[in-house]
Amino acid sequence: MKAITYRAFGAAAEVLHLENLPAPEPKTGEVLVDVAFSGVNPSDVKTRTRGQPGLQGFPWDYIIPHSDGSGVISAVGAGVSDSRIGERVWIWNGQFRRSCGTAAQQIALPSEQAVPLPEGVSLEAGAVLGIPGLTACFAVFGQGEVSGKTVLVQGGAGTVGILAVQLAKWGGARVIATCSASGTDRVLRAGADVVLDYRADDLAEQVLAANDRLPVDLIVEVEFGCNIETDSQVIAENGRIAAYGSAAEMSPTLPFMPLLFKAVTVEIILVYLLTPAQRAATIARLHAALLADALDFDIQKIYDISEACEAHEAVEAGARQGAVLIQAGKQDGG
Repeated sequence: MKAITYRAFGAAAEVLHLENLPAPEPKTGEVLVDVAFSGVNPSDVKTRTRGQPGLQGFPWDYIIPHSDGSGVISAVGAGVSDSRIGERVWIWNGQFRRSCGTAAQQIALPSEQAVPLPEGVSLEAGAVLGIPGLTACFAVFGQGEVSGKTVLVQGGAGTVGILAVQLAKWGGARVIATCSASGTDRVLRAGADVVLDYRADDLAEQVLAANDRLPVDLIVEVEFGCNIETDSQVIAENGRIAAYGSAAEMSPTLPFMPLLFKAVTVEIILVYLLTPAQRAATIARLHAALLADALDFDIQKIYDISEACEAHEAVEAGARQGAVLIQAGKQDGG
């Protein structure tokens, strides 16, 4: 099978290679998925440059990158029902703490990590559900319903952010989002009630003004370190900040007193480490939104598997207008 590999950490152009490798075989409890699309996420390009936290050095002979993907089950290992063969699925944690991810024509992995794709959902959309979809859904609904609440989505034009906007709106919330000027129209189309420029010097004042001078109940946060001062000003008492990123400032200084006297919950989200119960509930909620036709998926570009280097570089460049996918194989099943 064709697969993208790297055998050392480094720049995409230096370490990514297209290889022919033996097809994997599903072990007990595993399924074999013929991959249609592989999703490229910021975490995938960071792993390529520095590895995964908790793993020392370069732990395998080679790595096939990417955690997200979609495809069709073509074989099953012992203990997995043959009825799963032919199932359209989406994949989570494909390359998390294991060597072989979804940037290949086939992947063998535990059966529960290949989730049946709801009827009518495209394989392209399926490749976005793993990290972006689960992160957005858990950030919005991880601590309960949002109906009648106000949700602030910081970074509403990002792949996670625009899904969070749609999910919060579907959940019955009033949604305020921030983004750059170039993303305003996309975020409004996604359902945000108000979209503000994240660079505004008086952003906190604008958020409160947009919510009838009331603080917000939940903040979905893409840049925790840079935005915590603003967040602390606009969050409500007993509010929650669900932070899934802080790339620009990895050692933030917290305004502890404002957070303390509002009894704010700061939740750091790493979707790879959801508990089984959290993951099951989040998948169920995400599928409910899909079946309600509540989600649209922006895909910036689909690259051929031979163009993996360009795909990684597109993600590293930032300022994307949607997800970046690699077409790994034929699109059987829809």
